[in-house]
Amino acid sequence: MNKVEKSLVIDALVEKFTQYKNIYIADISSLNAKKTSDLRRLLFKNDISLEVAKNSLIQKAFEKSGRDFGALVDTLKGNSAIMFCEDMKAPAKAIKEFRKKESIPALKGACIDTDIFIGDSQLEALIALKSKNELIGEIIGLLQSPAQNVISALQSGGKTIAGIVKTLSERPE
Repeated sequence: MNKVEKSLVIDALVEKFTQYKNIYIADISSLNAKKTSDLRRLLFKNDISLEVAKNSLIQKAFEKSGRDFGALVDTLKGNSAIMFCEDMKAPAKAIKEFRKKESIPALKGACIDTDIFIGDSQLEALIALKSKNELIGEIIGLLQSPAQNVISALQSGGKTIAGIVKTLSERPE
């Protein structure tokens, strides 16, 4: 690979790093051609883009992108495949689903927005992450809950008082 080709690969990666906020790095080195094809199909179904590049080119693209990838740079050892997506949980779910048949791919690390997750042990944490919209929905639900309780108590209390007054007025003296 000459300098021009390396520069093109770096520029393409920088473009993807700036386009996508969610980046996963995995090791798929021990997959044969058929299994790699199966993984690519699964990722494609989930709107996940998979790129394979040399670690040195990935590291240069990290630097050139201007984003802070922190300790994710340290995971660039051995073979590395990069997954790009809009949905922050999609690659983690896809990896877990693919692992039902295989023991790999192994998650090296992930960059979700500005948070860095290192190691395969973080896979479950990545699956459990809640999106911004999910968190906002939960907060709204929690804020509405006390008001709904007060309103329902007032409404039921009003019916009880009205029932008591009606019973007392109908009672013979």
